[in-house]
Amino acid sequence: MAMTTNGLSSKLIRSFSRRVNSSTTLTTPRFRSAQRTTINTTTTTILQPPTPPPPTSQSPNIAVTDDARDSIFDFEDTKGLFSSVTTGKLIRSAANLNLAAVEPVVDMGVWVMRSRVMQVGLLREVVLGSIKHTSYEHFVAGADLEETGRTVKKLWESGLRGMLDYGLEHTVDNESCDKNALQFIKTVESTQSLPPSSVSFVVVKITAICPISLLKRVSDLLRWEYKNPTSTNLPWKLKTLPIFSESSPFYHTLQKPSPLTAEEEHDLELAHQRLINICNKSIECNVPVVIDAEDTSIQPGIDYFTYSTAVMYNKGQKPLIFGTIQAYLKDAGERLVEAKKAADKMGLPVGFKLVRGAYMWSESQLANSLGVESPIHNSINETHNCYNGCASFMLDEISNGAGGLILATHNLESGKLAAQKARDLGIGKDSEKLEFASLYGMAEAMTFGLRNAGFGVSKYLPFGPVDQIMPYLLRRAEENKGLLSSSNLDRQLMMKELKRRMKAYFGQGLVETENQFKSQAGSVVKLN
Repeated sequence: MAMTTNGLSSKLIRSFSRRVNSSTTLTTPRFRSAQRTTINTTTTTILQPPTPPPPTSQSPNIAVTDDARDSIFDFEDTKGLFSSVTTGKLIRSAANLNLAAVEPVVDMGVWVMRSRVMQVGLLREVVLGSIKHTSYEHFVAGADLEETGRTVKKLWESGLRGMLDYGLEHTVDNESCDKNALQFIKTVESTQSLPPSSVSFVVVKITAICPISLLKRVSDLLRWEYKNPTSTNLPWKLKTLPIFSESSPFYHTLQKPSPLTAEEEHDLELAHQRLINICNKSIECNVPVVIDAEDTSIQPGIDYFTYSTAVMYNKGQKPLIFGTIQAYLKDAGERLVEAKKAADKMGLPVGFKLVRGAYMWSESQLANSLGVESPIHNSINETHNCYNGCASFMLDEISNGAGGLILATHNLESGKLAAQKARDLGIGKDSEKLEFASLYGMAEAMTFGLRNAGFGVSKYLPFGPVDQIMPYLLRRAEENKGLLSSSNLDRQLMMKELKRRMKAYFGQGLVETENQFKSQAGSVVKLN
């Protein structure tokens, strides 16, 4: 659990923040305008989407300097880099990141949150209170839609956008799935009270609207059908894009699975209808949906939901439904190419969010237990190469045709390579085909650097009550502790900017004292 500034004098911080913010003229940069886009859709045999509203206003203007056009990142100018960040926020972020970089501290926090301590009422409240004022405030956008909306507005004022992600985990029954689907719909509706285009995407988890046991059953049947197409009949299967490649892992399904029961087919229809209802609302509110990825045991079922819905909804030039490709998987590149080729033949615009992946330990452990090859790349460099290759492929594709790409990464080199290629291909913010993204509270230097270079950038905004969001925080702590400990760019640049502001603060104080002395001396002369 991360450290806060609670131990510091809040009065001193507020005084310092006010003085520095005024002395350094930290005005919000003027960002290049970006019109709210209209998602092209047509009716289908299943539903008739409502007509999306027209654009209502523009975002703030961003002034992209000549230096920014010549290079992607300028980390020497920390004043320009953190121009939209208040000193108080900078102090808290630097403190949290510095402590989060100490792996033993993160390990201890994870152990406490999973221990019996959380079952003792008073101790649980103490732990949750500590979390709320540390890692929660740093990595989570808010407890509810109202708080999250305020975070979105602050990001928008600084030239960034938000990807709304309600912190829901796996569900086991239809009642929970119905409640979660309604929450996703409310999340989409909430974008209407925010500045147009300030929300780039709403994130949906299929595991929150379809029982996890059913997703496993569907995934098993899809795997078996791919390997045995002539002897497998799936009467419930809708039109979709390719889900597998020859190199995909199939060891999860070693025996022929039984067909779905009538009850399971009914539950599958209910789950699909929940996703359709969310998509209808997203069309009405003119905000696209990105569907998160999970582990390989259930990912085929998730891709089935994603692609079958994309076939129904993605029309024209801009996709409504975006899927997720995890580049740490050995079959990621092949599956991406196969899906894109099939979509092109259907005249279907497709959108992908490209990530590295989040289930390395569990995937490798399962493969080892079965005595099979891990689906994860053998080295981090292979994962980097796969990510960069997939990004390059999709950039080429969208530069000459329809579709969209979200590059979700904290890797500076990947961001730089993709941004440079996008610039060479003429894919900028105005094209509305490319969005860079990173987790809220992470990769701030890269985030502001890409913004200053003229690209569209979003922050991934998980939100929800502290106790509900804990599974998310646990996963992020475990996934990113190595990244936080090894990557110190943000911490270095934040400290550099704080030192610069501190110097400006005391420098201004000396000037004010000198001016005050001269004024008083002048008054004495006049009196004499």
